[in-house]
Amino acid sequence: MKTGRDGIRLLVMLLAIFTCVSVAIAKPVSVPPQSGRAMHAFVDHLLARMTLQEKVGQLSILGRGHKGLKKLIREGLLGGTNGVLPGVDVLAYTRRMQKLAMQSPLKIPLWFMGDVNHGFRTIFPVPLALAATWNPALVEQVQHAAATEATAAGVDWTLTPMVDIGRDPRWGRVVEGAGEDPYLDTVMGLAQLRGFQGDDLAASDTMLATAKHFVGYGAVQAGRDYNSVYLPQILLRDVYLPPFHAMVNAGVAAVMPSLTTLNGVPATADRGLLTGILRKRWGYRGLIVSDYDAIPELQTHEVAATPADAVRLAFDAGVDIDLHSGLYLAQLPQLVRRGVVPMSRIDAAVRRVLDAKYRLGLFANPFRYDNAQRQKQVTLSPQHLALARKAARESMVLLRNVHHTLPLSRHLRIAVIGPLADARKAMLGQMSAEGEPQDVVPILDGIRRAVGDAARVSYVRGVGVTSDDLSGVPAAVRMAKAADVAVLVLGENQSLIGEGHSRSHIGLPGRQMELARAIVATGKPVVVVLINGRPLTIPWLSTHVDAILDAWVPGDEAGPAVADLLFGTDDPSGKLPMTFPRDVGQVPIYYAHLETGRPYNPATRLTRHYTTHYVDVPNSPLYPFGYGLSYTSFAFGPVCLDSDRLRTGGTLHVSVRVSNTGKRRGAEVVQLYVHDEVASISPPVRLLKGFRRVSLNPGQSKTVRFTLVPADLAFYLGHGVVGTQSGTYLVYVGGDSMATDSAHFLFQEGTK
Repeated sequence: MKTGRDGIRLLVMLLAIFTCVSVAIAKPVSVPPQSGRAMHAFVDHLLARMTLQEKVGQLSILGRGHKGLKKLIREGLLGGTNGVLPGVDVLAYTRRMQKLAMQSPLKIPLWFMGDVNHGFRTIFPVPLALAATWNPALVEQVQHAAATEATAAGVDWTLTPMVDIGRDPRWGRVVEGAGEDPYLDTVMGLAQLRGFQGDDLAASDTMLATAKHFVGYGAVQAGRDYNSVYLPQILLRDVYLPPFHAMVNAGVAAVMPSLTTLNGVPATADRGLLTGILRKRWGYRGLIVSDYDAIPELQTHEVAATPADAVRLAFDAGVDIDLHSGLYLAQLPQLVRRGVVPMSRIDAAVRRVLDAKYRLGLFANPFRYDNAQRQKQVTLSPQHLALARKAARESMVLLRNVHHTLPLSRHLRIAVIGPLADARKAMLGQMSAEGEPQDVVPILDGIRRAVGDAARVSYVRGVGVTSDDLSGVPAAVRMAKAADVAVLVLGENQSLIGEGHSRSHIGLPGRQMELARAIVATGKPVVVVLINGRPLTIPWLSTHVDAILDAWVPGDEAGPAVADLLFGTDDPSGKLPMTFPRDVGQVPIYYAHLETGRPYNPATRLTRHYTTHYVDVPNSPLYPFGYGLSYTSFAFGPVCLDSDRLRTGGTLHVSVRVSNTGKRRGAEVVQLYVHDEVASISPPVRLLKGFRRVSLNPGQSKTVRFTLVPADLAFYLGHGVVGTQSGTYLVYVGGDSMATDSAHFLFQEGTK
């Protein structure tokens, strides 16, 4: 057996031969699982021959713009680089960089990563919109389609999904998550994880996924991005940690710490968080990758005096990989030589990197994620565009529909008005990977195609999204007066949502409200289509226009999907993943709040002055979590339990009969909430613990069933303990978080 680097070359050659033989007999390359002896032996052999600088290189990711990138790759001193590069031929780029890596002494393959957030070239609805589908199977399909396109271009690692809880709509990054609820967030996060990673990371259409941002990023003070986070243990344990714990249990390949501080400690330097909770308590064995430049920012946080201090803190906390800054490359070797960082810790981190690359199949074939033929077949394929249209359609939430204004007749004269009706780039949103505006079908085009007679559809912009110019309003008013109905397309564009785009006011920006008031004043029926990456405060619209369809940021198939719903080809079925406040002063507002000692009761006039309330706006939201209308109607039967008791180790079966009482087919999302009536810690008024999507024909009924187990009742009891308590619980089942149909049961801890 040869030793040294010749031995490594021999192993790589043998793997290459095995790959060729596998192809010859028409069987896919099967990389052994992470626990396999072959992987461990291979990694052991490779680690033993790596220099310290080569090891540190594997713990570093640098961007395309780094001046010494090619030299580092050719010398085997870099683990990976970005592969999501808008406007670049990504396949050619990843192939070129991997060829450089194959010139390095040990020929360790690169990996290529980036934010494949809601599509690669085919752009799907943003994650908040995907959560509004309440359809995890569909979300899994969407992210698998995204992975299929990305991997064909050589990208094998996505820095997604974001499973931060978002309860403050001022925060721009709520658009990247699944909203305010830990149960829905967990279900949608797991669906995305399955879509990206599949069952086999060695498959050529799967990629590493990353759960981010660990933890509490969504609770930034004042909703201002990158701001400080302060969370009591009960919120941390019951709300913000559970989605990450579920992702770890499901095998997520990577976790990214938050850029922010948590209770005064930057997450990137929080050993108790990354090593204590993630590694030791949860047993996580995957990668921990820093956020972009988070390690040098430890100096800005003023917990590190020098770059070397920042590296020491981050690495000691448990961060395996430095994203972008290059500080690990510059500082880790000397920290090892000085005895500050043990070589054993370096080897453990490098082993995790090499294990992940092995499981991706990169050692078997460094170019496996490089397939021009497959890229041509899947990119913007009819199947992916159809999926994009379906996902956009199911994500849209009908918020208002008085006088059955919707669906519209195709024979009407329609005035399409608003700054986002003919917008393309705004339909892509932030983090749209390789998406191109020319691929977008605007809402105006979707309406025109659906009507089929161009003369029946007129269009005027009216105002800009953020402009103060009102000169276009008179023309919009004249057009509305000449039409049978006005469709106003209003909302936010890409400059107002996403990372770094927090808003202190979350109403319609610019002069869009003046446009809306002028069109409503014509007396013609008005339908508003909202484009938004967060809940908006729209109380005036909610009482003055005839219909409101929240289309979120719908992606490439925006126009066809909106038209499908406006004209009734399909029925709206989306449900809100976040509460819509009446006013920004209500924020944070979410359904799972605690009751107070002085709850507001409008019927008790003598005491309402000394209850929790506003004097200028109701406590209630404009639209509650889980809310969404349909063109048909649904009725719920009584909530039935198979027992009045749930015991330790047992199950409780909940059922309800749902009927379509309208005149057309539609889908309802049946939601189950639980409330603990008396507990040692004040409990939330209710918590989502299950949901089912059910499609029904007119007059059809179905029994929807749920199963509750004791773990569904667990909460943080204090002193590091999460558990359950005996007592009486209420189960609510209905079409949103305000459901009133309920049943009682008793949970008895310690009995079977």
